[in-house]
Amino acid sequence: MTTTAPPTGPVTTTNPKIRTISRASEMPARRGARFPSWVPPVLVFVVIVALWYFVSYVVIDPKQSFLVPPPHTIFTDAFFDPKTLGDIMEALARSAGVALTGLAIAIVIGFVWAVAMSQARWIERSLFPYAVILQCIPILALVPLIGFWFGFDFPARVIVCILIALFPIVSNTLFGLQSVDKGQRELFQLQKANRWTVLTKLEFPAALPAIFAGMRISAGLAVVGAIVGDFFFRRGEPGLGALISNYQSRVQGPELFAAIITAALFGVVVFLVFGWLGKLAVGKWYDYSK
Repeated sequence: MTTTAPPTGPVTTTNPKIRTISRASEMPARRGARFPSWVPPVLVFVVIVALWYFVSYVVIDPKQSFLVPPPHTIFTDAFFDPKTLGDIMEALARSAGVALTGLAIAIVIGFVWAVAMSQARWIERSLFPYAVILQCIPILALVPLIGFWFGFDFPARVIVCILIALFPIVSNTLFGLQSVDKGQRELFQLQKANRWTVLTKLEFPAALPAIFAGMRISAGLAVVGAIVGDFFFRRGEPGLGALISNYQSRVQGPELFAAIITAALFGVVVFLVFGWLGKLAVGKWYDYSK
C-alpha cells in the first residue's frame, strides 16, 4: 500500500468560490496599505482649522473677534511672544507636578482598593458603592471645602486630582482582576495555589490591559483636576488654571486659547505615555491597539 506525501508548494485551486473569497480577504489589506493611518487625523485637523477661520472671520462680529481669535494669532500673539510663552511654560511645570503627583497617588490607592475588593465578594459589596458615590459627587462643590480643610496650596490641588482620577483606576483594575478565564482559575485551584499566587501569577498579568486602560483615562482626568484646583485655589504658586482665569478676566483671547491648547497637549502627552507603557508591558501577548 502506497501513500502520497502532502504537497509542500503553494496550493492552487480552480474553484471560483474559493478564489473569490481569497481575493475578498486581500482587499482590506490592500486598502489599508493605500491609506496611511495618519491621513484621517490630518484631514480632521484641516477641517477644524478651516471651520475655526470661518467662525473667526464670517460668523463672529469683528468687534467680538477676541472671543474666537484666528488660529494664527494664537502663535503670533502668544506662543511667539517670549513673555507669554515663559508664563505658560512656568504654569505648565507647576500644573504638571500637581497632576503627576495626584495621578501617582491615585494609582496606588486605586490599585490597593481594587485588589481588596477582588479578594472577597463581601468586601466588594462594602467598598464599591463608595467608589461610585465618590465619582458622582460634583467636585466643584468639594473644592471650597478642600481648601478650608487642607489649605490652598500644593496639597489641596493634589487631593482634587486624586478625587477626579481615582474611579477609572478602581473600576478598570477590578474589572481586569475579575475577568480571568474560568478554566485558568480552576487550574490554579487544582494545583491548590494560595491567594497570593493566584493574584500575582494569574489575576494581575491578565488584568494588565484593563489596568493600563484605566491609567490612560485617569491621566487625562488628573490634568483636568490640576487645572480645576488651580482655577479655584488662588493662593500659592499659580498654574495653568490660574493663568487661564487671568487671561479670561483680561479678555486676552489668543493668550487664553494658547493656555488651553497647552493644557490639552499636556494631557494628550500623558495619555500617550501610558499607552506606550501599556504596549511595553503587555504588547507581546495582547493586541493593545484594540
